[in-house]
Amino acid sequence: MPEDVNKYLPLSKPKIGISGKTGSWRIFAPEINYEKCVKCHICVVVCPEASILLEDDRPKIDYDYCKGCGVCARECPVGAITMRRER
Repeated sequence: MPEDVNKYLPLSKPKIGISGKTGSWRIFAPEINYEKCVKCHICVVVCPEASILLEDDRPKIDYDYCKGCGVCARECPVGAITMRRER
């Protein structure tokens, strides 16, 4: 994977829409175990809300927009993303 994946992939970035910040809708939230993460960036590509961005080549979840759908956790090839119930 290229060093700066954002240069090469047509990724969108979350922004406040008519519904505002949508992260409060979720029941479950993804958590990334960075010790397991192999930096494949698949989670960045598959997130339907574009709420996983790269910071220093590591995925970072923008919880203001993450709806907790779990696609990132299901698609992570090494199981580095787990879903936890919100409090």
